Amino acid sequence: MQPAIHAEPIHAGDLGGPALRAFFALAERWKLRAAEQRTLLGEPPESTYFKWKKQQDGALSRDVIERISYLLGIWKDLQILFPDPAQADAWIRKPNDAPLFGGHSALERMLSGNVADLYVVRQYLDAQRGWNG
Repeated sequence: MQPAIHAEPIHAGDLGGPALRAFFALAERWKLRAAEQRTLLGEPPESTYFKWKKQQDGALSRDVIERISYLLGIWKDLQILFPDPAQADAWIRKPNDAPLFGGHSALERMLSGNVADLYVVRQYLDAQRGWNG
């Protein structure tokens, strides 16, 4: 008989540090300006944003966790689709003729401020790599 596993649930509050460290590393790779970072994070107050950036930790809302999750998924999809990391990181700024983007870049779409736009970019890239999980 297998021993029982008693896993403690993960609370959104436990994810703040790891999520912010991953986000700021991603922002550096994508060369995002502070204003772009704030938009992608859901427009936190400037003081909150700079505190997060300095401390690389903090309590995050479910919305911010969701946004970071989509962004990390987008980054992962791009790393799979483009074997060259520089090409993968540059893709978000390149104009795209796919109907979803209408000649604009994925970053322009993601900077609308709506979490739904992060979702559709992630969904688009998942489809491009043939993943429908």
